[in-house]
Amino acid sequence: MPRTVLEPRFQVEHLSILDSEGHLDAALEPTLEPGELRALWRAMLLGRRLDERMVRLQRQGRIGTFAPIKGQEASQIGSAATLRKTDWMVPSFRETAAMIMRGWPIEKLLLLFAGYLEGAEPAPDQHDLPITIPVATQLPHAVGLAYAAQYRGDDAVVMVFLGDGATSEGDFHEAMNFAGVWQVPVVFVCQNNQWAISVPLKKQTHSRTLAQKALAYGVPGLQVDGNDVLAVYAAAREAVDRARGGGGPTLIECITYRLGVHTTADDPTKYRSDEEVRAWERKDPL
Repeated sequence: MPRTVLEPRFQVEHLSILDSEGHLDAALEPTLEPGELRALWRAMLLGRRLDERMVRLQRQGRIGTFAPIKGQEASQIGSAATLRKTDWMVPSFRETAAMIMRGWPIEKLLLLFAGYLEGAEPAPDQHDLPITIPVATQLPHAVGLAYAAQYRGDDAVVMVFLGDGATSEGDFHEAMNFAGVWQVPVVFVCQNNQWAISVPLKKQTHSRTLAQKALAYGVPGLQVDGNDVLAVYAAAREAVDRARGGGGPTLIECITYRLGVHTTADDPTKYRSDEEVRAWERKDPL
């Protein structure tokens, strides 16, 4: 029988501002004061140092299983820096640097990973949710928060973090669909660190990018160099401003790499090569 052929066409933009040698493309540089740039650097460095200490504490048996962030500091800090105190941040289980930037005391994070419930309780005036361990389950919650903000007429944006593995979960697609239909003010920040525990990206999806998954739901998708804090900031700034102005959600795919273990219960030498790690170490965001 005769059929009508639909030929949807799309493009996914990729943003990089710093090259592999740290040289700046001034034409793309976001407007940041020197003090703001130093604050980004300090937050990334603090996240790295806390990460190292937490791993040592776990090896000493003083805290439980921990998910290191080494290599992903720029993705977290560049995006979280665009939020206001009245906005909402919804982490997964690897956003300790972003949580510190949002005002979580380090001692509270120590309590959390030592197994104390108090460590998971945001301050009364804090617009953040605690960490979420089950993959992707935080995404519908974030969309619900954004829907509530939209319903109340709040001038608030919700930013939710996820990994590349979360895009293979049903909760991701349900959240994206709901966000697209209702055009809620939510920004999805996907830290594509190339590995979902031991599953490489090429065995998770046949899509050329993860950003393009947003397009099926009527949501803009953008890919950025996730080790370039300026590119992440610029992309997140645009997405947050769009959401706050009533323009709906955005999915940002940050291309980065997990330099350390998935968690302290993991041995990555069993599934990836030292050569691969060394290649990405040359792109370390710090």
